[in-house]
This record gives sequence, C-alpha cells and structure tokens, in this order.
Amino acid sequence: MSRTILHSDCNCFYASVELLHHPELRGKPVAVGGDPEARHGIVLTADYIAKRHGVKTGMALWQAKQICPDITFLPPRMDLYLRFSKMTHEIYGEYTDRQEPYGIDECWLDVTDSAGIKGDGYKVAQEISSRIKSELGITVSIGVSFNKIFAKLGSDYKKPDAITTVNKDEYQTKAWPLPVSDLLYVGSATTKKLYSMGITTIGGLAQTDEKILIGRLGKMGSILWSFANGYDDSPVKIENTSAPVKSVGNSTTTPKDMETDEDVKIVLYILAESVAARLRENGFRCRTVEISIRDKDLYHFSKQVKLKNASNITKEIAEAGYRLYKESYRLPADEYEKQQLSPELFQKPLRSIGIRGADLVTDYFWEQLDLFTDPGFREKQMKMDDAVDVIRRRFGFYSIQRGLMYRDRILSACDAKADHTVHPHGYFG
Repeated sequence: MSRTILHSDCNCFYASVELLHHPELRGKPVAVGGDPEARHGIVLTADYIAKRHGVKTGMALWQAKQICPDITFLPPRMDLYLRFSKMTHEIYGEYTDRQEPYGIDECWLDVTDSAGIKGDGYKVAQEISSRIKSELGITVSIGVSFNKIFAKLGSDYKKPDAITTVNKDEYQTKAWPLPVSDLLYVGSATTKKLYSMGITTIGGLAQTDEKILIGRLGKMGSILWSFANGYDDSPVKIENTSAPVKSVGNSTTTPKDMETDEDVKIVLYILAESVAARLRENGFRCRTVEISIRDKDLYHFSKQVKLKNASNITKEIAEAGYRLYKESYRLPADEYEKQQLSPELFQKPLRSIGIRGADLVTDYFWEQLDLFTDPGFREKQMKMDDAVDVIRRRFGFYSIQRGLMYRDRILSACDAKADHTVHPHGYFG
C-alpha cells in the first residue's frame, strides 16, 4: 500500500515566534541568536527580510551587522520555542499518531489513514497549514510524498508558506533536476566528491551505477543512491516517544575555584536543579547524563553515563553527575587528606563545570522498571520536585534551597542560567 508522508517545516521558526511577541519589528530585518548586547555568537534564525540582505544561519552576529546594518538581534528564548513546537505537535496529533520530530521546528507525519478520509495528502497538508497559521500565527512549508526523503525535499522546494507534492509520478521531473546538495545527507564534503565524479543533480546520482558510488563513498553511496531513486521506505515513528531536541544542559564559571568535592557537589546540584526543572517544564526525560569540567589551567574533558531509567528527577540527575566527577577527578576533601596523601595524587582546582541531560524522550515514553527500583519512592521525588517548581515559579529560583547550599554562600549564588543545545535528530536514529 502506498503511503502518504508529510514533512512540515516551520518557516524561520525562532524569528517568526519572536515577531508575534514584537509586532513593532514586523517589516524590519530580525535575527535570533547569540548575545545581542555583546554582539557575540551566531545567527540561529533570520527572518526573510534579513535573509534577502544575505544574512544566513550560522553567520557571526558582527558579520550579519556588516551586511545588514539595520538588523535587530534578539536573544534566543528556547522555552518559548519549545512551547510553540509542542502546540504544532498537538495540531499534528489530530491527523496522525505517527509524528517524528527532526529538530524543534520540523516533523515527518504519516497521514496515510487521514488522507483516506480527507481525500488526499495535499488536502491534509492544506488543512494543517491553515490551522497553524490561524491558531499559532506562524507559517509552515509542507512537502507531500510517498516517502520521508522526498517529503523533506518538498518542504524545502518552495518557501515560505507553501505546499509541494513529490508523488511517484512526479519525482523524476521535480526532484531529479535539483542540485545533488539538496538531498538529505549530502553535505559539503559529499557534494565535492560527487562533483568530482561529474554528478551535480539528484537525477545524475540516481542514474549512476550503485557499485561506483559504493566504491567512492562506501555504504553511504548505496544509501544516497536509494534516496535519489525513491527507495526509502523507513517508517515514521510513533508520536510522543522522541523529544524534538537531543539535550538540555547548563554550565557555569564559578566566582571562585572549586577546591573540594563539596564545592563541586554544591555547583552540580544548582545546575542539575535547573536542568531537571527545564526537562519537567517541557515534558522531557533524559536517559543519559553528561558532565563537562574545566580546571584553572583550562584543561577540559567531558564524561557521560547511561541512566538505569529515563529521568527528570533532580536528585537522580545530580547524583549521576557527581558519580561521574568522582570517577574521573580527584580533589582533596579536607586538610587531613592533603597531609596523608602525596600532592601529585591530586588534580588542580576547577574553574567551571556543566551538566547535561541527553538522549531525551517524552513523558509518554514507557519502559520496564527492574525489581530493585522502588516506583513509590520515585513518585515521591517527582511530587517533591513539582512542588519546588511551583514555589520557584512564584517566588524565584533562590526562594527555596537545599541545606547543602548553606555550606558555601558564594558558590551557591552561581548563576543558574540555561545553556541549551538544540540540533536535529539524525535521520538514522
């Protein structure tokens, strides 16, 4: 049975959401990213006016300012974008339970069953596009096809606010003439290799002998050949299991060096509380915890560990991070230990530390607990965290603190600002 797959891509997503909250900036060039005050960082998203001036995603803010002097920079507000992302998925959910996020602003939808009721995929796409525009105030471009690869190609084909079909009887006329670099997973390095072989279009790639491509590109040569010929039959995943972002993290440079294990524990708990609260706020849980450490001489390393169960419980995330630190680094715990052990056994005081919850799933993700996990105790911890979240939302982050924080008032006053990492999930999982 032929499938009907949509790929929905929110147009200039961050900038579009910001313009809803800054209507005075409509009609002016706007970009989201970095630190606008210090002019540091890169452009995450630019609106179409800025893009027409040559502003591109990934461009340094100072470069964007040079080519577009009238541009307005806005700092990113990831929680706001995640809320809008969740609202788009709620709309998608009225048409299919098969939704696969590809980043915070893109999603594949298998609407095969809905298309049978509505008429066809194009009509479903029209209805979704119209609802997102009227209910959320932003626009999407949607590709309609029989597989995920050509649906993605269709959403990129024409922007903004467009619907493009790439059906079985169309892909050779619509997709094959396009530059080979438009195909998913053909990056700049692969494009150069294909160009050196005389392959410049998707059609050229499709008509090249598969064995030749494998000889030059390895296994990826066979995969790209299949993509170009429309042989992709990978399924769209069931909704509510995969999070639209890969990780949520937080890091800080401390006002004084961390010289003892207790110093590290205080800062890790502050950061873990912020990370766990953000996971809970957005309906995510993490299956991996990662820490990053930098000492006073700027030596840096990171370590990660897989959790036994997906979690957004502050204590579980903080303790996993602290165990990683203890397994990887050694600071003298007290003066007695300094006197008893040789100084070369100890490493240098730490300047900064970060903790990240990665391999995210949603709250709807289910898993089997082992016999030694107490679900009742975990439930109590979750309720306690929820109560703390409510208090902090009303009265501020420092309105309620752990007793540990009173051991060092300088370190416990560290800025718990968010430091998100947001990038698309890989197509292969």
